[in-house]
Amino acid sequence: MSSTRPIVVGITGASGAPYVKRLLEVLLASGRETHVVMSPSASQVFQAELGISVPYDRLTLEPLLGPAATEIRLWNHTNLSAGIASGSFRTGGMVVCPCSMSTLAAIAHGQGTNLIHRAADVHLKERRKLILVPRETPLSLVAIENMAAVTRAGAIVLPAMPGFYHQPTSMADLVDFVVSRICDQLEIDNRLIKRWGTKQDSV
Repeated sequence: MSSTRPIVVGITGASGAPYVKRLLEVLLASGRETHVVMSPSASQVFQAELGISVPYDRLTLEPLLGPAATEIRLWNHTNLSAGIASGSFRTGGMVVCPCSMSTLAAIAHGQGTNLIHRAADVHLKERRKLILVPRETPLSLVAIENMAAVTRAGAIVLPAMPGFYHQPTSMADLVDFVVSRICDQLEIDNRLIKRWGTKQDSV
């Protein structure tokens, strides 16, 4: 079943490092096999936004996630021979978080110039779940048209737009809102937020 298959995560150089850090923590806690591709620019954003040095060429996320990072398979973004570059590698979905506008454009126009683009293209052609999490404002018409293009192709555009109906009291609450919505799309059970119409407390 797709709910037990590996999840692919692409990390680009857009702002939003706290979102993907939390997403990876949740994926690790869920026990789902996770494959990650990080662009060189993403490494710079981790340093700028979290103060954490995560050299993309060392193929380790331990500075970001601690010893548990060994449970994640990290691929070099230039490795087009990776399993996730093929439709024969079955997955439960892919999320690009955060998704830069250049990555969005590449996916919208089928430009498989790196492993993030190629893996995303594979998910589109195989009709698997592909979730793109842009974090940009304001949006140009080019970006809006690219979002429309990927939506027509089958992707889900899930902007990093936290809600406030769960009465957040911290930045972590805002991050958890977006990560919870991503996990919902990936069919990963979570109790990160209080859901509308329920009395469930966030955990």
